Amino acid sequence: MEKIRCPWCLTSKEYTVYHDKEWGKPLKDNKKLFEFLILDGAQAGLSWLTILKKRESYRLAFDNFDPEKIARYTERDVKRLLGDSGIIRNRLKINSAIGNARAFLNLRDAGNDLSKWLWNWTDGRQIVNRWKKIEEIPASTDLSENISKGLKKLGFNFVGPTIIYAFLQAAGFVNDHLIDCFRYEECKMKAR
Repeated sequence: MEKIRCPWCLTSKEYTVYHDKEWGKPLKDNKKLFEFLILDGAQAGLSWLTILKKRESYRLAFDNFDPEKIARYTERDVKRLLGDSGIIRNRLKINSAIGNARAFLNLRDAGNDLSKWLWNWTDGRQIVNRWKKIEEIPASTDLSENISKGLKKLGFNFVGPTIIYAFLQAAGFVNDHLIDCFRYEECKMKAR
């Protein structure tokens, strides 16, 4: 019997694999959350499929999303990245990734980390929605608005409410798989 999936992932093999293996799975790993945040910012104005196809190039270009290394990037690195056809060559997005690495480290150096900071917004629990149709899913919510404002205060960039809602979905803070999707139950965060 064919598995039922969220309809957005049926347009390409890359989307289907991403949906089946990653999207909506609760993440607590700081480095992976940082990667998702950078990639979601790079996606602004583009399709997620474009970013998925370039993700391996991003990992190579941005030192496997090591915030320590990225925070030390200079104008020379920016020029290198602007010449890299494997990524989105947008100076604002590249500078944002560097600034976000610095904000990530500042948060850590202040005695917090990105995972704890983010999960505090939901009291450590996943928000499980019960959508039946893709049209019901919002582009942003009060939660994504508030997290966006909080991240901006911490010095993060390219973290508007819509980008943050996509990030929250991808990283499993919000389970927005449709209720008939086979991943809906699989991605529910287990009670502690």
